[in-house]
Amino acid sequence: MALSSALVSVMIDAVRKTARPMLRDFGEVSHLQVSRKGPGDFVTAADVKAENTLFELLMKARPGYGFLGEERGMIEGTDKSHTWIVDPIDGTTNFMHAMPHFAITVGLERRAPDGSSEIVAGVTYNPVMNELFWAEKGKGCYLNDTRIRAAGRRDLSESLIATGLPFIGKTGHAQAIKDIHAVGQRVAGIRRLGAASLDFAWVAAGRYDAFYERNLKPWDVAAGILFVTEAGGIVTTIENDGDPKTGHSILAANAELHPQLRKVLQG
Repeated sequence: MALSSALVSVMIDAVRKTARPMLRDFGEVSHLQVSRKGPGDFVTAADVKAENTLFELLMKARPGYGFLGEERGMIEGTDKSHTWIVDPIDGTTNFMHAMPHFAITVGLERRAPDGSSEIVAGVTYNPVMNELFWAEKGKGCYLNDTRIRAAGRRDLSESLIATGLPFIGKTGHAQAIKDIHAVGQRVAGIRRLGAASLDFAWVAAGRYDAFYERNLKPWDVAAGILFVTEAGGIVTTIENDGDPKTGHSILAANAELHPQLRKVLQG
């Protein structure tokens, strides 16, 4: 049995409590599919409700920390060295269509006096599957109570790769198609399941061999960056420089595949 620290226990407690009403909401979504109004407004309310719950629980446990959420943006705390980074429902479109592939994800960023920062703890929870991924800096990555590690494949041709694709209203469609064309000729398969936080978690668990995506946000990547590195993988930007914590471009893979896939994506 893995034993989480007091800090990670706070995060786990917050996501589990947030998940309870979310599961009830998820059960209602399938009924809304056939209504004329559709599930859009309902899911928006569920998203906001989930973030409010996370905010209340996390800020009660660590009152001075800052908070960056998808719905409410940045809230400065009195403790300038710590910030919660939260996505209450990563995979909202899946949730809206009653697909059980979405997650609540929370990362904790710690900032040093010199201005540098790192993710020191992360939790991502798929409540439908009851899969809780968590990690703490220097202590490994876990799925529920079992330690997990990135897969060890060395050959791109044997590898299963995850990615994301832009949807209506987003930029980068042409680049995404270019990337798929370049990568798809060299790998065993590409999957696009629509929840970046779980893509990272599945790389950490060895279900995927790598994950890449452009134009993400900090709340999409914060916990996942720590998962992959603690599971023995590498996370960088696709370009040769840049901070992956911004989400601007992401490449996560094991040490053998990372340089190969990066070269392909750089063209």
